[in-house]
Amino acid sequence: MDRVNVGLIGFGTVGTGLVKILQENGKVLEKRLGVPLVLKRIVDQDLVRDRGVQVNPALLSSKVSDILEDPEISIVVELIGGLEPARTFVLQAIGQGKHVVTANKALLAVHGAEIFRAAEEAGVDIGFEGSVGGGIPIIRSMKEGLVANRIQAIFGILNGTSNYILTEMTQKGMKFSEVLKRAQELGYAEADPTFDVEGIDTAHKLCILLSLAYGVQVKLDDIYTEGITGITPLDIEYAKELGYAIKLLAIAKADGGLIEARVHPTLVPAEHLLSTVAGPFNAIFVKGDAVGSTMFYGAGAGMMATGSAVVSDLVELARNLRLGASRRVPLLSYQRE
Repeated sequence: MDRVNVGLIGFGTVGTGLVKILQENGKVLEKRLGVPLVLKRIVDQDLVRDRGVQVNPALLSSKVSDILEDPEISIVVELIGGLEPARTFVLQAIGQGKHVVTANKALLAVHGAEIFRAAEEAGVDIGFEGSVGGGIPIIRSMKEGLVANRIQAIFGILNGTSNYILTEMTQKGMKFSEVLKRAQELGYAEADPTFDVEGIDTAHKLCILLSLAYGVQVKLDDIYTEGITGITPLDIEYAKELGYAIKLLAIAKADGGLIEARVHPTLVPAEHLLSTVAGPFNAIFVKGDAVGSTMFYGAGAGMMATGSAVVSDLVELARNLRLGASRRVPLLSYQRE
């Protein structure tokens, strides 16, 4: 094998980051992998918008079939987001025997069981490092680095928008509505921020972490979810006086065979590292029975951070391809019964 060909579906923010990394760090990646990662085709509905990166026009297409039906493309990267047509494209790629990389947390939270089952039956791998925590390598850490442990607890700041809003409210005494407007102006919040501020995005990510930590498929509706829209400056002042910071946390605990999972604003002691995580950054605190307490911190979203996570998946899958191997690590950390 003298190269690994990749097809990209979705040339948006993260897709652009992926292209930039492959262009700027291609030589380093080739040295680490042994062969070049070649972006053979890019599919998107908008082929004319300036994305600040130069791409050979011959690579661009508006037809997904140009990727799915190309036998030379071994890995398909899905970065369009949402549930459909992402689900259909991913299942079609799996059906064609192609490995898949995705950063789509909503897709995996809602349709993960179907997708992972299809991948196992087809004998292909799915990389999803970018689905939780942006550039933070939490997925690989849960699947491999912490494999010796029974995971006792997870506490995660998993949404940069909500954390930015709570940070500004805490530091400047501003109202939720004022900070939200500012976040939208800075690009930290979407025009419709519902998924972020109501805790839904965080719950999607918690579903994925629960699968990796405990080997269970949890439905989104089964996770108690509460957002930050009801938090007031007075709440934050009272919390400060008591020695706490308010953070939107994803919480998972294992106790006596039962698993507790919830998302809501939480009083975090001022001396805990999670209380110091400011702005749009993410952090995941994981406690294992052997390793004890660990914490992972970094950029939880963004073009280059999430692009970095996607490339890490590409390299892992490409290494497997070079060795003629797949599913070296179970897709969700646990072997299917």
